[in-house]
Amino acid sequence: MKKVATVVFFVLFCQVLFAEQIVKEFSFGDTKKQRAVIALKQALPYTEAKGYGFEFFTEKNVRIDRKSKHLFSDKPFYFSVKVPEGNYKITISYDGLSDKPYQSTVRSESRRLQIENQEVVPNKCVQKTFIVHLKDPKISSGGRVELKKPREQQKLDWDDKLTLEFQQTNCISAIRIEAMSNVTTVFLAGNSTVVNQEDEPWASWGQMIPRFFDAGVAIANHAESGLALSSFLSSRRLDKILSVAKKGDYLFIEFGHNDQKQKGEAAGAYKGYSERLHYFVNEFRAKGGIPVILTSTARRLFDQQGNLVHTLGDFPDAARKVAAELQVPLIDLNNKTSIFYEALGVEGSKKAFVHYPASTFPNQENALADNTHFNPYGAYEIAKMVLMGIKENKLVISGNMVDFNGFDPYHPDDFKTWYWPPSLINSVLKPDGN
Repeated sequence: MKKVATVVFFVLFCQVLFAEQIVKEFSFGDTKKQRAVIALKQALPYTEAKGYGFEFFTEKNVRIDRKSKHLFSDKPFYFSVKVPEGNYKITISYDGLSDKPYQSTVRSESRRLQIENQEVVPNKCVQKTFIVHLKDPKISSGGRVELKKPREQQKLDWDDKLTLEFQQTNCISAIRIEAMSNVTTVFLAGNSTVVNQEDEPWASWGQMIPRFFDAGVAIANHAESGLALSSFLSSRRLDKILSVAKKGDYLFIEFGHNDQKQKGEAAGAYKGYSERLHYFVNEFRAKGGIPVILTSTARRLFDQQGNLVHTLGDFPDAARKVAAELQVPLIDLNNKTSIFYEALGVEGSKKAFVHYPASTFPNQENALADNTHFNPYGAYEIAKMVLMGIKENKLVISGNMVDFNGFDPYHPDDFKTWYWPPSLINSVLKPDGN
């Protein structure tokens, strides 16, 4: 037994040591040769042989100035680097232009917001750091996550590369990618209201919340559209989380929309749903982690008098009861989102959902009218509600928040002044779980 324990410890030690040694830094133009620095003198597409490069034919949007040693673009572009699963600290080094300020937005993987409208003033340099969690379907104890075909198999979230999406204007001297083993990871378990939605104009709060944390916290979003607690379990997603979670990590659990549709004797808010919530909490606590329960986001449904209709039955109440019984922090998104929709009103609340006339997006022949799934503005506002819940529960990770001064769902951000540069990839297909 001693030998086995020693071998296991040695393997784990080597894995951690290997993770900490992964550093990939890219500079632009003619540079002095430095160890571990890759100088890019022209924008070339990604290839497996190199293990880095530009994607989706966006290399044409990039100009590398070998004399001034920077990359410049005022159009969207994607840059990918092949690295193994783990948490990575990304450092973007911006150079100011000589004549005017500019703003940059950066997203990672499947449209996770990391840097939002970062202003760079003339002749000044700015460095921004953030953490990206990279995952793969393999489970260390054996087997794999059962990904939904074909959608999940095509997602940037599940491939073997770390992809950065750059929006607005970018003048960059270096991009550094460094493996980190000592950051707190917040795992997200949920459905289409939580998942990293790959395509415009769909979005969820789970892909907006990374923007509000410093480099001490990683957001690992394992949510997927159409899932209930039961299907999250059967597709081995909780097994995957438990295989990589460590003491002090968090698990945020938000289900209800699809659990509500289940049939059979074990179905129901106070039966199978509550029992599975108990299981999620107990399993994650056994790993030394901190579970957090979130009530489901409300659907947008108003009656003829303009009153919000609550469609989730007993599920929000059941989640509250389980949280109280197990003494788990609770974030009441059902209540907060209900206030939010009522504050915006019957017509105004459409601005938070995927409601768009025909031809708003490429290849969109028909109008989109979805009262369950959010657009980027709605997802961003709900992410702020989650942040408020973190502060209200006095969770330790509230100390890692950045650029957040609180949020009042009675007085949300003005949709007219909120800006989201759309990604290049869009779809008219509704996510599962409508």
